[in-house]
Amino acid sequence: MSVTSPTEHSTDSYLDDLSDFITASPSSYHAAEETARRLEAAGYRRLNESEPFPSEAGGYVVVRDGAVVAWSLPGGELGTQQLPAFRILGAHTDSPTFKLKPNPSTSTDGWNQAGVEVYGGPLANSWLDRDLCFAGRLISDDGETHLVHTDPMARIPQLAIHLDREVNNGLILDRQRHLHPIFSAGEQASDVMTVLARHVGLTAEEVTGADIVLIDSQRPARFGARDEFFASGRLDNLASVHAGVTALSGFNAQLPDYGDDAPVIPMLAAFDHEEVGSASRTGAGGPLLEEILGRILEALGITTVSERSRVLGDSWLLSADCGHLVHPNYSERHDLANHPRANAGVLLKINANQRYATDGVGAAAFSRWCAAAKVPFQEFVSNNTVPCGSTIGPISATRLGIRTVDVGIGLLSMHSAREMCGAEDPRSLGVVTTAFFSGA
Repeated sequence: MSVTSPTEHSTDSYLDDLSDFITASPSSYHAAEETARRLEAAGYRRLNESEPFPSEAGGYVVVRDGAVVAWSLPGGELGTQQLPAFRILGAHTDSPTFKLKPNPSTSTDGWNQAGVEVYGGPLANSWLDRDLCFAGRLISDDGETHLVHTDPMARIPQLAIHLDREVNNGLILDRQRHLHPIFSAGEQASDVMTVLARHVGLTAEEVTGADIVLIDSQRPARFGARDEFFASGRLDNLASVHAGVTALSGFNAQLPDYGDDAPVIPMLAAFDHEEVGSASRTGAGGPLLEEILGRILEALGITTVSERSRVLGDSWLLSADCGHLVHPNYSERHDLANHPRANAGVLLKINANQRYATDGVGAAAFSRWCAAAKVPFQEFVSNNTVPCGSTIGPISATRLGIRTVDVGIGLLSMHSAREMCGAEDPRSLGVVTTAFFSGA
């Protein structure tokens, strides 16, 4: 596999690669595995968490369930007075969706349905009348994990307007009654777990655990009068994970020596469960990143509390998650003076109440990285009457004490089954990530 950085990609080739990455990542577990697969093809070595971490130059990657962390160690030896600094791109692998419940199969009036639970905050109406796939992992009775991704086989059908003449005056969806997809028909009831198990060569009886979600089957695509837009499921936040993967792959292809300057260790930390609060063993609120940072430093011989505090004090976390473009039909929902637009640059996300971790020092640093990358950026701040969401930035900053900047590409239709962005913006994020990793 040839390794190229985002700076070497045209917009077309970058979006083609992003499309392939998203298509190969229908669940957080697939996203973590696809990230590791791509990095291994670029020369990274996959580590088991039970083995010691190496200090030798090279790229390394660790997968923990639906999360993945990767880093690239420079060559040479640290000087006696040298301590490294981490440049971490933080992102998340999960997206709002619907997750299969235990004992999911039901049958009503000849329709076989799958019981699902709402995961995160999806725009539920956007999932109606779409051809849906099941994806995720099955655990067999021998303890093995089997990734599964079906063809389109499910649908959440909307009630016809003839049976609800007032539907266009306000659609109301009951989460328990109206959002269970149909997946087959016939008087003989079908079992969804039997169908899923068959996809990986198992029987339903051999499956003892499962984490399965729904995804829209439509492939990512460009559109617009000049192809200036890009639409896809799970842009939030696979666009950020992909930026980290492509930048880190190119960086590892030309390993620098530590040299005389403060050495930089570029890292991607893609967490799971951001959409439900990050409080898990693979979420940003859990121990994953802190543990891996500690083990890397230990491998490098940096073991004292003072030394580790100095390393984190010189490090940066670029928390990359998607933000909102100004919506032309609802412009009053946005701040009066800050109107982010498509293809006008990566968003610098700011919030006085620390829903985002960006401060003045971080804003100045991000301006410097964008200048080095020769890409524009634009500020995002919420309307005072429309509180913003949050992301991994404040959580990681609180846990690690690391300087953090919240950024991301702008979207319309965030948390829809199919989101959209400016076609130029994903590559811009990849290019500024490369500058950030390089120590600019």
